[in-house]
Amino acid sequence: MAPERPTKRVHRDSDAYARSLVAGFARVALTLIGGSIAVLGVVIAPLPGPMGLPVVVLGIMIMLRGSFKAKRQFIRFQHAHPRLVSPVRRLLRRDPEVLKIFWQQYLRVERTVLPRPWRFAARTRIQIRGLFRRRPKVV
Repeated sequence: MAPERPTKRVHRDSDAYARSLVAGFARVALTLIGGSIAVLGVVIAPLPGPMGLPVVVLGIMIMLRGSFKAKRQFIRFQHAHPRLVSPVRRLLRRDPEVLKIFWQQYLRVERTVLPRPWRFAARTRIQIRGLFRRRPKVV
């Protein structure tokens, strides 16, 4: 076995301290940026269109990346209210199914707000499913 070659790198305590200091500043910056984006989403939520919710989710994603305390509070809130947090958790995944989540939330809101005779999304869903069923090919 060949002897190990000496490296030119030297481990310094000051380098480790600088890295930890920069990492701390980055965490604080991510938390502040994410919090301000989430607040911006709440402010623009009353405007026409659903543009507030995606902005809030983006802000929460950034804030959860940078803050351990925010992660703990989010998990605590998730345990307390799983039905409220589950759509947000599904949007935080690596490859979120945005249209599927939007459709399920739309059905939930329609069921909550509209009386039964006025609901049209559930009937539309049954018709749409019929369009996408696989039919055997006729040879």
